[in-house]
Amino acid sequence: MNIRTVSTQAFTDQKPGTSGLRKKVKTFQQPHYLENFVQSIFDSLEGYQGQTLVLGGDGRFYNREAIQIILKMAAANGFGRVLVGEKGILSTPALSCIVRKYKAFGGIILSASHNPAGPDEDFGIKYNTDNGGPAPEKITEAIYNRSKTIDAYKILEAEDVNLEKLGSFELGSMTVQVIDSVADYVELMQSLFDFGSIRQLLTSGNFRMCMDSLHAVTGPYAYALFEQCLGAPAGTVHNGKPLEDFGGGHPDPNLVYAHELVDILFGDNPPDFGAASDGDGDRNMILGRNFFVTPSDSLAVLAANAKLVPAYSSGLAGVARSMPTSAAVDRVAVSEGIDCYETPTGWKFFGNLLDAGKVTLCGEESFGTGSDHVREKDGLWAVLFWLNILASRKQSVEEIVREHWKTYGRNYYSRHDYEAVETLEANTLMENLREQLSTMKGKQFGKYQVEYADDFSYTDPVDGSISQNQGIRIGFTDGSRIVFRLSGTGTQGATLRVYLESYEPDSTKHHLDPQQGLAELITLADEIAQIKANTGRDQPTVIT
Repeated sequence: MNIRTVSTQAFTDQKPGTSGLRKKVKTFQQPHYLENFVQSIFDSLEGYQGQTLVLGGDGRFYNREAIQIILKMAAANGFGRVLVGEKGILSTPALSCIVRKYKAFGGIILSASHNPAGPDEDFGIKYNTDNGGPAPEKITEAIYNRSKTIDAYKILEAEDVNLEKLGSFELGSMTVQVIDSVADYVELMQSLFDFGSIRQLLTSGNFRMCMDSLHAVTGPYAYALFEQCLGAPAGTVHNGKPLEDFGGGHPDPNLVYAHELVDILFGDNPPDFGAASDGDGDRNMILGRNFFVTPSDSLAVLAANAKLVPAYSSGLAGVARSMPTSAAVDRVAVSEGIDCYETPTGWKFFGNLLDAGKVTLCGEESFGTGSDHVREKDGLWAVLFWLNILASRKQSVEEIVREHWKTYGRNYYSRHDYEAVETLEANTLMENLREQLSTMKGKQFGKYQVEYADDFSYTDPVDGSISQNQGIRIGFTDGSRIVFRLSGTGTQGATLRVYLESYEPDSTKHHLDPQQGLAELITLADEIAQIKANTGRDQPTVIT
């Protein structure tokens, strides 16, 4: 066994964002770039010698090459075993499932999630801890600090591992076990949901669904779940073959990028139910016939109907949402008499609450929902949850959501994304907003009076850690609010996200399109932040 210690120089740009390190493929292909970051992960951990690591990715360009490098580095650094998905494929929730099931030390996910893929597009790497969830900030900070001083990495000189064949292989003194990417995840889903009722729904002849995997990682999982286990007709899964460039598409399940699914559900003779997932399988979009369910409403509906699902039939311990997510689920929590937590954006902030048993369901407005079954958001889990509800209630998606609004009121809600804004312009806009906060309370903007204005800070109720500067909130006396934050998931420039919310209890006023219901707030957001003046943009890139 020949382990090489390779001299290297530190890179200055390896600070992980909310979901790991994301850069262009060509950045990762630079000599030593990936190796430096992987060694920085290993150097920041303790006690992993002889332990098990889980490894896989969403199949995007450079996935296979990166896996071979990481396998050889894991062997050189003393891991005892690596479980790697067949063909290098593992969805993010499946990796979390496997880490937890086999009590692994941790896992490495190769993905840039919903970002485009290909030789000129994006790649990413993220470390998950032994609970199956994203590394907390103290670990990502340690990784970043190490990346700034690293001067060498260790790698085994060996032939590549055959990822096409299931089985165990020796790599130096480490065992590489190539596992079925799908089996453990499907088994977990079968333990949570009423597959008998869902199967009856999908085979009745009176219900049609369309699952769009956007040529990303969920294709094999969707085929196994919907067309094999649950008996849905062949062709139910669209774009189900994972491709290195995701078919040239943008694997972000929203109304803009999942336009093929939207055209089907809003077209002639649409199916009853539609869903899409993203690049690594952790996000979801839910559609009914000519009807879009916002992610915030989806979380609230799942919470309100949780007792219909076997895994949650005894009730929920609590719920949690990210700060920019609408307060729709808060109203369900009040009705159910359970706690509701508001956290910063980033799934890692839910981990402590889930591990401590404080919450069962959690979600983000960015098309992510999940529960305590894993420690990641989970796109196909959300689809199955909806199918379980539909099978039990025997109503349409639209009927269920409208009844929910009638019971709890409607939170008109929308997110406006301004993508690839010049970083300096975006930072200037946010700094200008921060300077206004101390004098904003009590100000009148048309019919809106400011009740509070702050830069959101979160104190973790489990470990007491504090996360500051998590987004600027401007709340009004009528319950409306506007939130401004910069996203940490892009690889080019900055993404300015503007979140708009207005609560309407009157069921006779629940028929408006969200952009109509929020029109005055949309205008006000530009007035307060001077978006056009600061960025030159007169409209968002994406509206959801």
